[in-house]
Amino acid sequence: MLIVDDETNVARTLSMVFEREGFQVQTAYSCAEALKILDNKPALDVIITDLNMEREDIGLEVARAAQQLSKRPIVVICTGYANTSNAQEALDMQVDYLATKPADLPELLTALNRLLALRTARERGATQ
Repeated sequence: MLIVDDETNVARTLSMVFEREGFQVQTAYSCAEALKILDNKPALDVIITDLNMEREDIGLEVARAAQQLSKRPIVVICTGYANTSNAQEALDMQVDYLATKPADLPELLTALNRLLALRTARERGATQ
């Protein structure tokens, strides 16, 4: 899992929560740092990115880069500043989940577990 947020406290809190749930977590504190990580084509199951970091809506660049990976991770965008335009763009890109800040962590965990289970079921169906 990769967590991308320019607010250090948010990134660290999410890291601790997801590590406690058994996820291996990497963090990036900017879009540029996340893109550098994604350039190395890591095997990631999930990417959670803030929408607005260095500039407005830049988290969509992280989502686009994630979609270029050979095994597409589940992409979650978290934002306190969603509007109709950026929410529609995220949906058009087929982002898996759009969460508002402050994130409801139990709801986010439930959504991630459901998305991971669906992916596993699809992968099993494809190999049968």
